[in-house]
Amino acid sequence: MDKLIAGKEIQPTGTYTPQGGTKQSPVSGLEKMRSLPKTINRLLGMAMHDYRMLDDGDRILLGVSGGVDSLVLAWLLHHWRDKAPIHYEVMAMHLDMGFAADQHPAVEAELAKIGVPFLTEHTSYGLLANQAHPDKACYQCAKARRNHLFEAARTNHYSAVALGHHKDDLIETFFLNMLYSGNLSTMMPRQDLFSGRLKIVRPMAYLTKEQVYELAAIAGITPVKNPCPMAAISKRDEIRDLMATIYQRDPKFRGNIFAALGNVRAEYLLKHP
Repeated sequence: MDKLIAGKEIQPTGTYTPQGGTKQSPVSGLEKMRSLPKTINRLLGMAMHDYRMLDDGDRILLGVSGGVDSLVLAWLLHHWRDKAPIHYEVMAMHLDMGFAADQHPAVEAELAKIGVPFLTEHTSYGLLANQAHPDKACYQCAKARRNHLFEAARTNHYSAVALGHHKDDLIETFFLNMLYSGNLSTMMPRQDLFSGRLKIVRPMAYLTKEQVYELAAIAGITPVKNPCPMAAISKRDEIRDLMATIYQRDPKFRGNIFAALGNVRAEYLLKHP
């Protein structure tokens, strides 16, 4: 694992000057949390409760790419502490994948605006994956990022790794695995690893992508463009387009598919040859 570099702990500044605007008195994170739509607040609470995602004393390492999902989760976990009945710590980690020199400063600026402590680590994972495995670049890159986070969590004694996946990600992963790998599986809202020494948590597992964008608007988050050349042409994007076509037939299909992920009747599936 690369040595931690450009690491810095950011404290809330109390004020924020929008680009091209004038200094404004900000609304506090807690006040914004109190303004969350009831449906979104309920779904977040349900996911955390159903899977016992957070425990008192947890030290959470949050993977932040700079996309809307991970930035929204950084905002949620940072400010959720103000109303949670437990105490936990959050550290955001951004992995610079080696594509564009101007990406990590933009991500850092968003994290600073949120007020969450963060670290940046510089790697070449993205470049190497695209050069060595162009047909499997997304898989190789994701695997490298995941292993990096796990190793950072292990060596720095974090009890949880938090990721910004949401309901649509879980559905898309199910179809990716079924169509391209021939198995029925998806990402779990909580997954225990290494004999329970580390857990992966996905607090937004019950939220749709539209609800994540709604939270981004409430929090004033501006996502950072993904500089990866595969960003809009991956297998996941193909699956996302397929799901959009399916949902056009009947909007209830999305909820039914998600419900099916937890309503498996194994006795009515084929035996493995």
